[in-house]
Amino acid sequence: MQVDFYHLVASPLESVLPRIAERIVEGGGRLLIVSADDVRLARLDAHLWSYAPTSFLPHSRAGAGDDGAQPILLAPPGPGAANDARNIALIDGEWRDEALAFDRAFHFFDEEGILAARLAWKALGDREGVERRYWKQDDDGKWSRFA
Repeated sequence: MQVDFYHLVASPLESVLPRIAERIVEGGGRLLIVSADDVRLARLDAHLWSYAPTSFLPHSRAGAGDDGAQPILLAPPGPGAANDARNIALIDGEWRDEALAFDRAFHFFDEEGILAARLAWKALGDREGVERRYWKQDDDGKWSRFA
């Protein structure tokens, strides 16, 4: 399983996550987006409908109806993915070991969450079958892989 650590420096999550979600859905995959912050999930839900005039990202909030049919499901932390996603995005800066049950995890954090991300990076280094990647933006918003 692959864990991609995304250190948000120049762009907010709302600019970065939709592009990743688009690639997953276009490839036939599904995505579970997890946050303990319900207000953030609500803002992201609204943003995914309107983030780009020529894009459409089919999604829903968990519990809003037919979770299993949703290519992208926004949910609070909890057991499994009701939409059978094999990809998970942790958007509140908190690593959750439940993400290890997926094929790929995207762990997003900003400067405030860097210490916790470092601890998660180190803890995952000893896990069998986990490939870690660390991505950071430069001041122009370009992503570079640092590890």
